[in-house]
Amino acid sequence: MLIIVALGGNALLRRAEPMTAENQRANIVRAAAVLADLVGEGHSIVITHGNGPQVGLLALQAASDGGAFPLDVLGAESAGMIGYVIEQELNNLLKQKLFATLLTQVKVDPHDPAFAHPTKPIGPVYDEATARRLASERGWQIAPDGDRWRRVVPSPRPLEIMEASVISFLVERGVIVICTGGGGVPAIARDDGSLCGVEAVIDKDLASSLLARQLKADMLLMLTDVDAVYVDYGTAAARPLRRVTSTEISGRDFPAGSMGPKVGAAIEFANATGKPAAIGKLDDAVEIVRGERGTWFEAGAAVPFIEFWRG
Repeated sequence: MLIIVALGGNALLRRAEPMTAENQRANIVRAAAVLADLVGEGHSIVITHGNGPQVGLLALQAASDGGAFPLDVLGAESAGMIGYVIEQELNNLLKQKLFATLLTQVKVDPHDPAFAHPTKPIGPVYDEATARRLASERGWQIAPDGDRWRRVVPSPRPLEIMEASVISFLVERGVIVICTGGGGVPAIARDDGSLCGVEAVIDKDLASSLLARQLKADMLLMLTDVDAVYVDYGTAAARPLRRVTSTEISGRDFPAGSMGPKVGAAIEFANATGKPAAIGKLDDAVEIVRGERGTWFEAGAAVPFIEFWRG
């Protein structure tokens, strides 16, 4: 079975954990062991991953050095950095396999309304007072992230994975591909058809869903730091969802910066392909694929995509 495995940023760098190379590698070592288990179960995998903490840190470093690299360039830098470590640690476990880390351009609409309404959190977390001070000093837009605050940037919807044919070529030859890092490098088409980068960060789960459809994958698996999708999360009435369709969860609110895009991506893939998507905890990956844990999404009646989160 071909599975697109999307590693959430919180699966690679735990919440409130210092952003250091040592912490990132330690978490990737843990993730690589889980991915190796999936391969050991006989599955073919393509790996995507988040980059929110890392690209935000690179942006801070560039600003402190007087640099002005745009987010698309920093996104490419972070994708290479994370992909390199994932590839190395997987190779340490699966020495008979072939690997490739591929920088991936993803086409977006230059007129996407997301450019006027930033929702994608990047960089470190701050207390509210610090976040508001930095926003004033640096011209950021900020938003709550749990009980802390983070910078938010535009997150346009992905329209096309430009290197999908290359990824498919490699997968057909048994290569484990690491791609679409951080949702891919956002690019727009000029009037003459040429591409150029744009100042944004694409949601990794939406890009992973698109990639899974373009590659005709058998399953989309989104791994994070929670064991399932919950309704009424954070309240006494919270309960996990196990097997659902879009019809069953239509009208429910899921936060735009976290679970909302995952739910939307899962439903989009399931409805478009008739194949399952699943969300759950990194350590439970094998059990999730078997249908024993996590939340499984199955095809249902089409529901407007925006219904899945508060915008």
